[in-house]
Amino acid sequence: MKLLAVDDARARMLAQVSPLPAETVRLAEAAGRVLAEDVAARRDQPPFDASAMDGWAVRAADTPGTLKIVGESAAGHGYEGALGPGETVRIFTGAAVPAGADAVVIQEDATRDGEVVKVPAAEAGSNVRPRGGDFQVGAALLSRGVRLDPWRLSLAASAGRAEVPVARRPRVAVLSTGEEIVEAPAEPGPFQIYDSGAPALAVMVAAWGGQVSRHRPVRDELEAVIAAIRGADADLVVTVGGASVGDHDLVRAAATALGFAPVVESIAVRPGKPTFFGTLGDGRRFLGLPGNPASAFVCAELFLRPILAAFQGADAALPIVAARAAQPLAANGTREHWMRARLSHEAGELRALAYRDQDSSLVSVFAQADALLRRPVGAPAVEAGGLVEVLPLARA
Repeated sequence: MKLLAVDDARARMLAQVSPLPAETVRLAEAAGRVLAEDVAARRDQPPFDASAMDGWAVRAADTPGTLKIVGESAAGHGYEGALGPGETVRIFTGAAVPAGADAVVIQEDATRDGEVVKVPAAEAGSNVRPRGGDFQVGAALLSRGVRLDPWRLSLAASAGRAEVPVARRPRVAVLSTGEEIVEAPAEPGPFQIYDSGAPALAVMVAAWGGQVSRHRPVRDELEAVIAAIRGADADLVVTVGGASVGDHDLVRAAATALGFAPVVESIAVRPGKPTFFGTLGDGRRFLGLPGNPASAFVCAELFLRPILAAFQGADAALPIVAARAAQPLAANGTREHWMRARLSHEAGELRALAYRDQDSSLVSVFAQADALLRRPVGAPAVEAGGLVEVLPLARA
């Protein structure tokens, strides 16, 4: 099988994925979803000149001086008249500045005496939030393809949107295979281990916007694997284990029996070389991940996450950043190596410490890591303090 470079493999996978149809949801239900169209402002924000402070709305030309109080402007209840010479209006934060006024004197700087108030000099525009100061009608506020977080939802709400069109969540079936795998709380046999890969991948899929379905571990029988893959109702089927070419690795054969057309057969990556991808005969996309947890998790970050982003019309690029190596790193070989690492900040710079033991079966190391450190194919040795590329991991 031809080994593809990591970037080439990801590009081939993404070329097979198109954004899913849009659906309209209420704004309160849109967190974590990806916008399917741009959101534009329907009016100015604020829609009027607004006070930035509690105080007195004045005409700057009348200050300093003693002004006659003619009314009040509160949030939601503005003063409907217009200020004349020598007049002022009591005003509160967020309230509309009345016509004729062009400044606000804060209440701490003014002295009230019955129906008049003495104010110091004020400059035109002081303590006034101008109409359209945040955004103006027609302005592009949110672009198609952005993932909606609380702050973007707030922006959409301020634009008057109660609903937004978002990409449908990709349906992802996660299947683990292998006679050695059991699900907790079942008691494992003397030669079995608990399934630690599929539960974590299911959480990753959900965090990345997918609608995940978990299936019980599938035994190492070809017909059983075929039946499990055939019965997975999903846009994308993800298998964990059985991706290699050993006597008990049946996933490729099962996929082939279902009309699988491979696009990626193997990848020059460490860990995760057996990872493969393609399309089943019925059009479902299929991603085969290795059984070792670290291999599966690394390849989920490198490939599964971008695939899910592409299904939702979001940016599929990896958020790679530069960091300083916290220790010397040896020259790399013929496969791109993604090392589990820990990030820290020192003297204003990001530093990455690669864990000493990078064995692909170690779940405990991944539980401590918050980044993957990339070592390109044939990369020379790096001294401590040298620049490296890292992919930060989302950790709570």
